[in-house]
Amino acid sequence: MKFKSLLAKPFAAYIYSKIQKEMMHAVADQEAILQNQIKTGCKTVFGRGHRLDDVHTYEEYKQAVPLRDYEQLKPYIEKIKQGKHNILWKGQPLYFAKTSGTTSGIKYIPISKDSVNNHIDTARNALLCYMAETGKHDFADGKMIFLSGSPTLERIGGIPTGRLSGIVNHHVPRYLRTNQLPSIETNCIEDWETKLDQIVAETIGQNMTLISGIPPWVQMYFDRLQAKGGKKIRELFPDFSVLVHGGVNFEPYRPSLMDSIGGAVDTIETYPASEGFIAFQDSREHEGLLLNTNSGIFFEFVPAEEVFDENPTRLSLKEVKTGVNYALILSSNAGLWAYNIGDTVKFVSTEPYRLVVTGRVKHFISAFGEHVIAEEVEQSLMSVAGAEGLRVTEFTVAPRIQVAEGLPHHEWFVEFEEAPQDLSSFSLQVDRQLRKRNIYYDDLLRGNILAPLKLRVVRKNGFIDYMKSVGKLGGQNKVPRLSNDRLIAEELMRFLQ
Repeated sequence: MKFKSLLAKPFAAYIYSKIQKEMMHAVADQEAILQNQIKTGCKTVFGRGHRLDDVHTYEEYKQAVPLRDYEQLKPYIEKIKQGKHNILWKGQPLYFAKTSGTTSGIKYIPISKDSVNNHIDTARNALLCYMAETGKHDFADGKMIFLSGSPTLERIGGIPTGRLSGIVNHHVPRYLRTNQLPSIETNCIEDWETKLDQIVAETIGQNMTLISGIPPWVQMYFDRLQAKGGKKIRELFPDFSVLVHGGVNFEPYRPSLMDSIGGAVDTIETYPASEGFIAFQDSREHEGLLLNTNSGIFFEFVPAEEVFDENPTRLSLKEVKTGVNYALILSSNAGLWAYNIGDTVKFVSTEPYRLVVTGRVKHFISAFGEHVIAEEVEQSLMSVAGAEGLRVTEFTVAPRIQVAEGLPHHEWFVEFEEAPQDLSSFSLQVDRQLRKRNIYYDDLLRGNILAPLKLRVVRKNGFIDYMKSVGKLGGQNKVPRLSNDRLIAEELMRFLQ
């Protein structure tokens, strides 16, 4: 055992034990976080405007602070960008995490001095829990790569601003710097394909033991490695043993990634967001990700079907139930207040609180009242593909309302490694699976309101070429699984097989 893995062993045991204890008092921790949030927040412009000094309970908090999205937060962000202090949180943010929104353009999410450790420590804790549970520490002595955005930061209103992954890169512990690849010069390259080629050149001869990133971009990295080295990833990196992933559901990408690797490796799932590090995989024995209940974030949950209602039900952690689809709301020590981050989650356990991500609030199809969500689409497609031994590279779904003949329907754009021989049969099976999972969709087909789905095969690398064409190749950019309009669908028509 080498030096770093030797030091990691007792630290992993300590952190793992601490997290195990925190599981037992998650509700109490959440209540304490809310009280601390109110205590600090009442001294801010936001807090005075919402009379937080009169708020003492969660029920009073719900009355005083309405749910909000970025558009409703934006006036406060603009004041911060003008150089004003004590707007949403004490002082000024340490950073702005810049992220693109579908309706708001670029969003600037504050990260405070108090909240930055949520992002850094949680990523660390996910690795330490893995070490403690499995007893595997040796990867800490090898080279690690985190496929991320550029760490180059601009200043907006005097505040360092950039992609979350780039910001986090500035906080990699010094003891890991010698293990980290690529070089800072390569990481600062903005063009993703140029950067990727340079990453391959820097890593192909190294002892890579851990690789981390969003699955589609990890796959692109693996493809480039194989093209250059002519071997499977396990042959190029014999000691590669841990793949850390997040950002999208991993299962659609698992078969292709494992094939590229040349065999199974351990995986660790994380749930980071610009607004906060929400959850992480703490165990290989249990389904779901452990909610981060003691890291400066107070969580609320709104039944997904009510999220656009005028007065939706708002639930604290102790009120949630398993198997229910919730919109995720958070208030944090970065200065976010009852903020809808746009994700939907479902609890698979409440002892402890573990969840799975089911999709995006705005990424659904309900052009006819069916309210199909990403989880249903992914499970339907992957169950049929898996049964037929097919590998799906990428996919997205949109409604087709205006049709020249026949009935409206859902249009699926799917890129396969090798397309089904009988596309009609494959499409029909996927449609049947979706009907089983969504009774509203089934009712619409039974009532001859909708026709069965139509599946279009996207050519090899078509999704990559599409993302390149819209300037969203690489980094944290993802293709939405579902759209309630046809903006993406019409663009993808250029990339069909």
